[in-house]
Amino acid sequence: MKTYPGHIVDVMRREVFDGEVVVDGGRIVQVKRCELPDTGKQWPYLMPGFIDSHVHIESSMMAPREFARVAAVHGTIGVVADPHEIGNVLGIEGVDYMIRSGREATFNFCFAAPSCVPAYGGGIETSGAVIDAAGVEELMARDDIGVLGEMMNFPGVLGNDPEVMRKIRAAHAHGKPVDGHAPGLVGDERQRYAQAGISTDHECATLEEGRACISAGMKVIIREGSAARDYDKLCPLIDESPDEVMFCTDDCHPEDLIRGHINLLVRRSLAEGYDLWNTLTVASITPLRHYQLDWGMLQEGDAANFIAVDGLHPQFRVLKTVIKGIEVYDCDATAGSLPPSSRHEEEVSGTNEYPNFFVASKLTADDIRTELKVSETAHIMNVTDGSLYTGHEEVTITGNPIEDSRYPWDEVQKIVVLNRYEPDARPVVGRVRGFNLTHGAIACSVAHDCHNIVAIGASDEYLLRAINRIIEMKGGLVAVSGDEMAELALPIAGLMSPLSGDEVACRGSRLHEMVRQAGCTMKAPFITMAFLCLPVIPELKITDKYLWDSKNMKVIS
Repeated sequence: MKTYPGHIVDVMRREVFDGEVVVDGGRIVQVKRCELPDTGKQWPYLMPGFIDSHVHIESSMMAPREFARVAAVHGTIGVVADPHEIGNVLGIEGVDYMIRSGREATFNFCFAAPSCVPAYGGGIETSGAVIDAAGVEELMARDDIGVLGEMMNFPGVLGNDPEVMRKIRAAHAHGKPVDGHAPGLVGDERQRYAQAGISTDHECATLEEGRACISAGMKVIIREGSAARDYDKLCPLIDESPDEVMFCTDDCHPEDLIRGHINLLVRRSLAEGYDLWNTLTVASITPLRHYQLDWGMLQEGDAANFIAVDGLHPQFRVLKTVIKGIEVYDCDATAGSLPPSSRHEEEVSGTNEYPNFFVASKLTADDIRTELKVSETAHIMNVTDGSLYTGHEEVTITGNPIEDSRYPWDEVQKIVVLNRYEPDARPVVGRVRGFNLTHGAIACSVAHDCHNIVAIGASDEYLLRAINRIIEMKGGLVAVSGDEMAELALPIAGLMSPLSGDEVACRGSRLHEMVRQAGCTMKAPFITMAFLCLPVIPELKITDKYLWDSKNMKVIS
């Protein structure tokens, strides 16, 4: 039995009082009001821990065990995790790996059954696995699966596709919620999507969308990730509808996770004047209620999951994180739920001990060589930093593409996608504007959601160096600038590293430094590039098979 004295922040009753939280056997056995002795020290504020309501752990490039250790430092006591990234590579085997790894940490995971493996289907891309309706039914019946993951195939929902609807029914049959993914849906389409039994959406990019989502009976998950950032547009909902709003990071790169997690959104909300109780409700209570989680609200009889902070001001610091009655983080003792991994680079150079599916063959110059001919139409993806949406520009070549376009043609670069699940596959080559690489290339095996190889470069030579290094490592990230190269091997499914979070973040920072040296100033170039392959986000995307018009859902070439 252990007692935690301090200023108790009771979000349920919206009051702060002095007292003690008594913990025994992983649960809170008593929350009592009492005077705190005058010891001359500042007593901490005890409050419910933070929850990330929608995250793909794979995007941190850390195994769940290590992700948990890092997130707990920032006051996160649990996450709703959708493992559809590794699901697209390894199917249910990949989901099982994430659950096993998560069990190695003292942390709360609510894992989802991936609903869209592959993301869209219809033969427009190649994934390493398929999780069909029968597979979803199998997963939803399990106690270690708590939700049906984001239903990205919103055209299938609106079209009443039998396979899609069977997956949704499987979740409802077991009393589990269904997460949504429906960018741009308003009006009747939003209502129909919600009426299919989908209860959240983290893709709302405007306040109008957010309010329409809530009006339709869905909860809005405000996303502030490494690439997609919607907080600025949606933050008024914190005070408007705190019981219908949650926070998430969705895709958070290691360098960002090391710096902070949901705590940063709480700080930001307080700094911008949003009500304390509404903010804490969004960060902790609404997700617990919505996902029916027994993770505790700092009440007697609850699971002992809570945090201690040094104040209720916008610059608050997490002092301690308690999960399942165990102090997994103490700012003075620098404790963790598990010590960080001590693996060295030579230990991760091989891939036999990690689950993976990677059989791509190296490319040659002939494989990515293309020519634009007079009267042909060049389809160009226009990318904006901080957004997953892309513009679609069509340029008719009359002989001089520099004159045909509205900007210098050297701003347009090749993007290459290569199927990693079949040897000797032919790549698809497209064109993209917005990365501004002048003397280098970037490549990775993180390409949502099928996770084939994707690369963008200033020349074919740079592209080949980057792509072929990814193939040699059987997954990873590579940045080339002139004669220099930085890399991070990802031997776990081509998505994650077994290294410590600090080491992964350090190498990630080196990669971004190399990208900047090559001319690209994007905040999150790798995540932005990865989403150019996701065929369910408008407007022009590229897969290992086609250029894809994701606004009209049709093949371009």
